[in-house]
Amino acid sequence: MPGNPLPDAERLLTALIEQMRPAVGPETGLIGIHTGGVWVAERLHQALKLQTPLATLDVSFYRDDYQARGLHRDVKRSEIPFEIEGRDLVLVDDVLYTGRTIRAALNEIFDYGRPTAVRLATLVDRDGRQLPIAAQFVGATLALKPGRSVGLKRDAKGRLELELREAKS
Repeated sequence: MPGNPLPDAERLLTALIEQMRPAVGPETGLIGIHTGGVWVAERLHQALKLQTPLATLDVSFYRDDYQARGLHRDVKRSEIPFEIEGRDLVLVDDVLYTGRTIRAALNEIFDYGRPTAVRLATLVDRDGRQLPIAAQFVGATLALKPGRSVGLKRDAKGRLELELREAKS
């Protein structure tokens, strides 16, 4: 949208691909977190020409705030079509904020097995971390005013765009 103060998501995706290209191999397991992380992971998987099938996670049941938030109305199925044990993984999310989603994803991954290593790729790393979690591959780092958040949307053609949102109370 005109006047959008956020960086172009497609350019950030290109930067992420270039950062990751020398660091991943064809057998690297890529795992996208629903929903925006899956969109980013789909594009990364294709661009990096990974042989291992793409995996997806919905961490709803693993969140530490599950009791307070309740069940998300659109829970997706987690699908990991490869062996986790002994594999290098890259976990992909659209926006890294508090770190709680990543903690939940790690808990779920380890229920499937013990990977050799897990690295994190995110389109946007924003301020507000509550846990000691850091991404190894980052499209952009943003500082937002209180009461604001950033989200990812995808149009019918698959083009990604960041949008500024008012934080939910």
